[in-house]
Amino acid sequence: MPHPATDQKNVANVATVAIVGGGPAGLMAAEVLALNGVQVDLYDAMPSVGRKFLLAGKGGMNITHSEDIDGFLSRYGTRRNEIAAMLQDFGPNQLRAWIHGLDIDTFVGSSGRVFPADMKAAPLLRAWLHRLREAGVRFHMRHRWQGWDADDNLRFTTPDGEISVTSSASILALGGGSWARLGSDGAWMALLRERGVELAPLQPANCGFDVDWSEHFRSRTAGEPLKTIAATVMLSDGTPLRRQGECIITETGIEGGLIYALSAPLRDAITLAAPATLYLDLLPDWMPSRVLSELQHPRGARSMSSHLQSRLKLKGAKAALLRECTSAEDFQDMHKLAHAIKELPIRLRAARPIDEAISSAGGVPFEAMNDDLMLHPVPGVFCAGEMLDWEAPTGGYLLTACFASGRVAAQGALRWLNLSSIDTEKTS
Repeated sequence: MPHPATDQKNVANVATVAIVGGGPAGLMAAEVLALNGVQVDLYDAMPSVGRKFLLAGKGGMNITHSEDIDGFLSRYGTRRNEIAAMLQDFGPNQLRAWIHGLDIDTFVGSSGRVFPADMKAAPLLRAWLHRLREAGVRFHMRHRWQGWDADDNLRFTTPDGEISVTSSASILALGGGSWARLGSDGAWMALLRERGVELAPLQPANCGFDVDWSEHFRSRTAGEPLKTIAATVMLSDGTPLRRQGECIITETGIEGGLIYALSAPLRDAITLAAPATLYLDLLPDWMPSRVLSELQHPRGARSMSSHLQSRLKLKGAKAALLRECTSAEDFQDMHKLAHAIKELPIRLRAARPIDEAISSAGGVPFEAMNDDLMLHPVPGVFCAGEMLDWEAPTGGYLLTACFASGRVAAQGALRWLNLSSIDTEKTS
């Protein structure tokens, strides 16, 4: 796209930016631009915006997290530095303040997660869209992006046929590859490759994993939760990574918050040499010596199941999983059984399909963009949100980085349009 003339008069009144994608990143970019005098046209393939945002909030809208910034940034793994740069001016605290500016109160839950006061996403989205429309943002629904035409205009298919759109700059916020039914189908990958953008393959993140359960275990335990356990995975450098929480036994394997928190190293381990091994501690608050002592306590005529429940409070899904993953011989050896209770190996065969995942990894590498998130091969085109190559566990980390990336891309577009003198801080 041609760079706007530097001596253009009243550029704030005539500059237009096209945003493709109506998720949190795209909407945040639209707000920053519109409140700085730019005409914003936002296009989305779906009938309405924020569909994945609304679905993610069905169980309680976890908007961000309250932990200290070092802990917060550690959740972004190898992309910590890149995300830290984006969160510098719009991190968790600024995000909460921004929500309060929409007259939505927030609170911190017992886990440290931050929620809107009513736990719902819809009121927040309604207030936000009202602000955007008041600021002049124009929404174009059922417009599916098809790349560029011969004149570098954006192409869209619409219910009324194909159109081309001219803009001074554009921001792509098309999501990753999960939940395709809500619009994040990864179809943009081929369009960017055609323009010379080198991309990282999309992979499932915050996903479940397949385990070859026995039919007996599957039929009796699928759907049951495993509460108050810890899980450990060995990283590629041999360092153990341990997390504590809850997960769920499924028909095909295992999933849930604890598994999602470890999904990146588990997925990578499977890629290197499937299957990967996940180690579960069924009694994370018990010392190994105490577990062994309780197991060695005389059980008389009681069955082993009764003994486990009486002495260690192991029952239900935990007891069934212990039986599933322990040989008959080891189950009778109290030393080996104690070790299994504290370090039960679960062999994960494969990650679940990307369309079932909460989010995805891969996409546009930061190396393919400048610090303003503008694509090196396609000047004037910026990227934001989950289509960038980063990942984070659930707990508010995904949304926080999506919001911040939309803001960074919008501020980059302002600089590209020679509007950097306009106060971009007023949207904080």
